[in-house]
Amino acid sequence: MANTHPRWKLAKKILTGLFFVAVIVLLVIYARKVNWDDVYKVIVNNNRFVVLTAAALVVVSYLVYGCYDLIGRAYCGHKLAKRQVMLVSFICYAFNLTLSTWVGGVAMRYRLYSRLGLDSATITRIFSLSIATNWLGYILLAGVIFSAGLVPIPGGWFIGETTLRLIGAALLVLVVFYLWACAFSKRRRWKVKGQTLQLPSLRMALFQFAVSCANWLVMGTIIWLLLGRDAGYPMVLGVLLISSIAGVIIHIPAGIGVLEAVFVALLSGENLSHGTIIAALLAYRVLYFNFAVAPGTGAVSGAGEPRETYAP
Repeated sequence: MANTHPRWKLAKKILTGLFFVAVIVLLVIYARKVNWDDVYKVIVNNNRFVVLTAAALVVVSYLVYGCYDLIGRAYCGHKLAKRQVMLVSFICYAFNLTLSTWVGGVAMRYRLYSRLGLDSATITRIFSLSIATNWLGYILLAGVIFSAGLVPIPGGWFIGETTLRLIGAALLVLVVFYLWACAFSKRRRWKVKGQTLQLPSLRMALFQFAVSCANWLVMGTIIWLLLGRDAGYPMVLGVLLISSIAGVIIHIPAGIGVLEAVFVALLSGENLSHGTIIAALLAYRVLYFNFAVAPGTGAVSGAGEPRETYAP
């Protein structure tokens, strides 16, 4: 087994590299097809009400994401004030989106929470639960959308509709297994690299699914609105889910290029021009990815200031 481990790591690097190259090729192909004058016109002529609604939903999404760490607060039992927890979560989410999970999600959480007096073991549990919460909602929504065949796959793609349906069914099985484990598993604790991880209660698990699904649904709604509602909402959400996992696989900060390549590839046959799709996604990036960077940067110094703001 010791000899196979480096080979698996090498294989993973090769596959990741090939996927990265494929995305670059797709970007070049689709960029050459895009009428950039149309992109400019779509952005300039965008309905102000739609843009304002999308901006309001961005705020909603960030607030919902803040609930991930509030669930972590209940999970760990620490006594930091809820507003401090929400602020830390807000900052980490902003940097997570624009930089990477390790910089925004991990390093920033450790920095801010440690300055607020939490030990590394507690911070690890908060971060672990936050990651789990985010992907639990993804798994549930992707399971429903993929298994229902709501995302049409173009011919010649590396994955077919039948395979995607099977993946969706497998994801739903994972959801059922997780809920069963939270409700009935006799073993509740595991040691992972010296850290103790514990299964949440069924009630907390249901909160995880509810909050995470809400956040993914809001993100899908933002893009759907910016696309002018010309494509079906379930389809837009499904494409967002596919692009999100693709971005994770190739580790590009903010999924730059991946989001656009997947959306153009999967939505081009839905009466949407390449220019409309690119314009909508550029607007989405400006609103969602850059919304909190400036205030988040300014809040970093204040968020970790120790204060007597502990609450039950």
